[in-house]
Amino acid sequence: MRRILSLGVLSGLNLLFALLAQWYVVVILGAGSKTDALLAGMAVPQLVLAVFSGSLTYVLVPLLAGEGRERFQEDAWGFLWLVGGAFAALALVLFVSAPLWVPLLFPGFPLETRRLVIRLTRIQQLGMVSTALYGVLWAACQARQEFVRAELGGLAGTVTSFALLTWLLPGHGVETAAWLWLTRFTVPVVLLLPTLGSYRSPARLPSMAREAGRRLAPLILGTMYYKTDPLVDRFLSSMTPPGGLSLLYVGQQIYAAAVTVIDRAITAPAVPLLASHAKQGDWRAFRDLYRQRLRWVAGLTVAGWAALLLAGRPILGLLIGRGGVTEQNVATLWSVMLCLFGVFVGGATGQILSTAFYAKGTTGTPTKIGAAGFTVGVGLKTAGFFAWGLPGIALGATSYYLLNAFALYAFLERELPSSGRAAPNASLLS
Repeated sequence: MRRILSLGVLSGLNLLFALLAQWYVVVILGAGSKTDALLAGMAVPQLVLAVFSGSLTYVLVPLLAGEGRERFQEDAWGFLWLVGGAFAALALVLFVSAPLWVPLLFPGFPLETRRLVIRLTRIQQLGMVSTALYGVLWAACQARQEFVRAELGGLAGTVTSFALLTWLLPGHGVETAAWLWLTRFTVPVVLLLPTLGSYRSPARLPSMAREAGRRLAPLILGTMYYKTDPLVDRFLSSMTPPGGLSLLYVGQQIYAAAVTVIDRAITAPAVPLLASHAKQGDWRAFRDLYRQRLRWVAGLTVAGWAALLLAGRPILGLLIGRGGVTEQNVATLWSVMLCLFGVFVGGATGQILSTAFYAKGTTGTPTKIGAAGFTVGVGLKTAGFFAWGLPGIALGATSYYLLNAFALYAFLERELPSSGRAAPNASLLS
């Protein structure tokens, strides 16, 4: 419990400073075309990282967990080189091709805003490499159960970038915020690199890469589809009045920050234990642990949304109702966040359910569920947008996330053996 609280505090501080950075940008620049362009420029880099780096992290933790020190060093260094090189090449391709795909993704923006999106996107693509490397190092810390160290590294990067933002943004404009995304993830890479220990030649890299690829392939193929969810939101919200994209994004990020705190404090520490139970075939312990964490997560998220319903509007007014943010902006943000109820509850509970699948070596099932749910979600969001505008997009997202969480729970319960133990490593073959 002490470790859970410590991780919750550190993760909470990390995400608090990340939210403060977004709050500061919106307050200084206002909810308008510049902030819309900045957040639109983040869309593709964040999508690539969510698909590749995020998926790789879920695969790496079970692979690296339980290894001896020397083998761990070999494998971790090998993955660091492999991932760094791949993301450097991908960032270069996206940088060059940005003028081709930006107008297609944000058709509602006027020409000048689209030009600004291209400039900001190119800046933020440079941060993709450091963000990907941070993902590998974070996974290495999780596998070694060095949870606090991982959170301290991320916190150092977030605090540094926020301090620079408050200093530089007023005099240098919106491009400063884009450059500081690079700073946020470079700092933790430098701080967490010693986690890997002395460099060892990755002799086992081909075999480990093949195993990672086997687990990663269904995850990537599915997530390449349904992780485009933020692009759908920004495509639709680019056709709302100026500032609509920014307000939807801010509401989603507040919930995403809370989900990440819960994930780091409750879900992530359970992954090595779940992976260990799966390797031993102790499915009774596996089921008890994941159900316990699921109850905790569900209770916290429902209570958090209830607090937003009762006291959210005045709190949001105190937090962001200043500078370039109007009272109408605050009211819109509050109503959007209420409509995003399922994104909070379903997102957090879906996280523990998905990681339970990954911990037992099954990546195909959650990927298929995510892809099917996303297909339905696109229709729901589009219908909601034409019916109610910005709140309609949020209601569509709520339905999508809740349906996914229910489906994940049903399939996980069906796949887990009913007896206390199964044949060792049986689930790893799925």
